[in-house]
Amino acid sequence: MSGAGTDPARMPKSYRVRTELESLLGELSEGDPLPSERDLALRCGVARETVRQAMRELLVEGRIRRQGRGTVVSRPKMVQPMTLRSYTEGALKFGRVPGRLLVRWPDESADPDTARDLGVQPGTPVMHLERILLADGERIGLESTFMPLPRFAALRATYNPETSLYAATRAMGVVYANATERVETVLASPREAALLECTTALPMLLLHRRSVGPDGVPIERVRSLYRGDRIAFQATLHD
Repeated sequence: MSGAGTDPARMPKSYRVRTELESLLGELSEGDPLPSERDLALRCGVARETVRQAMRELLVEGRIRRQGRGTVVSRPKMVQPMTLRSYTEGALKFGRVPGRLLVRWPDESADPDTARDLGVQPGTPVMHLERILLADGERIGLESTFMPLPRFAALRATYNPETSLYAATRAMGVVYANATERVETVLASPREAALLECTTALPMLLLHRRSVGPDGVPIERVRSLYRGDRIAFQATLHD
């Protein structure tokens, strides 16, 4: 960045490095390699740690990603609409190929929080479906869905957990009327980071959802953890 009265040498070093990286990213395409930290440090006249910090920021933002021993330009984050529609529909709308990997699918006894959200008594049997969410084969999220077993036991015999649960329940005649959703930022546990193939230092987006039918009867309780460098959420607001 230059202009009248601007002396690049007097800019904060971190800003100078970030400006140089932003300029580079504007010239490169997805998958193109970035110069090494050493080369960038020499180009900007700063220590490698200053370059490393700027690279970490871009990694968290999803602008770049690690590939082998180097760093390349990443594709834009997937933007998922905050609607009652399924993850599959959101991914397809953004031009990505959705997928899921089953982690586990046990029957459990509802703890007090799960029982409250599902409108059942504590100890009631619930299905707990935990899956890794994929976009073009890349792991971007970890989803846990809890549903009352007495109502949804038939899914055990008919449902493929690597497909859309939303579509499967709608085929059973389930109608989703509305949902309450809360979003917060967290860090992943070591287990979650391993499943999502990232580090525990990477910021995550945690979504809690409770869906109900037209009669107000709860359908599901969902906890979804998403990689902050791979996905963003968008909501349309009305007055």
